[in-house]
Amino acid sequence: MEFRQIEYLVAVAETGGFSRAAARCFVSQSAISHQIAALERELGTELVDRSARGGKLTDAGEVLLPYARQLLSLRDDAVAAVTPHPDRIRIAANMSFARSALAAVAAVRERHREAEIDFLLKPFGQRIDAVVSGEADLALVRGSVDHDELYLDPLWVDQPVVAFSSRHPLARSGRGPGPADLGEYPLVLPPADQQILLHRLVERVFSRAGVDVRYGPQIREGHPVAFELINHPESWTILYDDPLQPGIVCRRSLEFTLPVSAVLRNDSTPNQLVAEILTELSNGFRRT
Repeated sequence: MEFRQIEYLVAVAETGGFSRAAARCFVSQSAISHQIAALERELGTELVDRSARGGKLTDAGEVLLPYARQLLSLRDDAVAAVTPHPDRIRIAANMSFARSALAAVAAVRERHREAEIDFLLKPFGQRIDAVVSGEADLALVRGSVDHDELYLDPLWVDQPVVAFSSRHPLARSGRGPGPADLGEYPLVLPPADQQILLHRLVERVFSRAGVDVRYGPQIREGHPVAFELINHPESWTILYDDPLQPGIVCRRSLEFTLPVSAVLRNDSTPNQLVAEILTELSNGFRRT
């Protein structure tokens, strides 16, 4: 089955005959007839009643018609997804980047009213795959990426916050706690396969300070972090940003930092929109 056979069948159905279908598809009438006959042989059933005036779909042809239209639509969507468009860019990220990305997109859209800028929500691995496949023009990530087809454009350095219940002993101090302070209390985090970057960050900082990490219960999927901290007021955790929630205290600590970068393909040169988005993302962080 070939796309041109599907296209010719749809053209016959929509124009009401072989001659008009041929004119619409810019081919000869015999080409239309030949390709539809080949499709009929492959499927083992007649799709067009040639005895009818001009050509009319059989019952089998009518059954196939909506699927044929769907196949053509999927083909067009697939082509559009990987075809470069100077006025459209796609950013793959997660919700922790939404505020930064929104500000950058708004600034660029003010200068380019015709631009289409999409924000694709994806977990870390899928963000990388989206850039490699061309589904996304760039991805926002924390940490590093080791991939032969990609490179990192550094944007800023994130400083995650240390969070704990307002009843925690460290909540009374106004300074950012370090590993020596935190080592006395249990750390609650999601499992490493869900938050590998935070696990690596904590282990790196504590190892550098010569302090052992004291792990508490894992935060289970679907359980809000704030509730875990309130239910375990002696515990603490690391968050990418201050959630500003009642009963939760956050402190920034100089030891906890994560580089934020844009991931791009080696074989592509950022167009003007991508370049401006990267500039706005970087400048936006400096302004905050």
